[in-house]
Amino acid sequence: MKKTATTCEKTRYSDEELEEFRLIIMNKLEKARNDLKLLTESYTTGNDHDTNDTSPTFKVLEEGYQVFSKEENSKFAARQEKFIKALENALVRIENKTYGICRVTGKLIPKDRLRSVPHATLSIEAKLRQGSIPSPPVHAPRPFEPQDE
Repeated sequence: MKKTATTCEKTRYSDEELEEFRLIIMNKLEKARNDLKLLTESYTTGNDHDTNDTSPTFKVLEEGYQVFSKEENSKFAARQEKFIKALENALVRIENKTYGICRVTGKLIPKDRLRSVPHATLSIEAKLRQGSIPSPPVHAPRPFEPQDE
C-alpha cells in the first residue's frame, strides 16, 4: 500500500498501544522497586555474618571495603530512585495520552525506542540536537603518535 501526501501523520499512540507500553513500564517498575529495596537494605542494615570475630588485620581491610561498598550501593540506590520516578512519570503521560510524544519535536518517538527505553521523552533526533549523544571523534591519535605539549 502506497502512502500519499494526503495521509495525515499520526500524532499519538492508540489506547491499545498505550496499554502495551503501560504493561512494559509496570514490569520494569516492579523490578526497579525490588532492586531498590535490595540496594537500600544492603547499605542500611548491618551484616550478621561479617568479620567481627576474625583477626584485627582482616577487620581493618573488611571495614574499608564495607564503607566503599555502602557508598557505591547508596549511589546506585539514588540512581534507581531517579529511574523509578521517570517510569512513574511515564505512567502519568500514558494516563494523559501524551506518552511517546517527543517533548522537543512533538513527533512520535518510535515504538522500538520506547520498548527499550520506556521512560524516554526525547526522540533520537532531539537528543542529537541537544548533543546528548556524543558523536565519534573525527581524529583519534594513534598510540605512538607524538602529542603537542
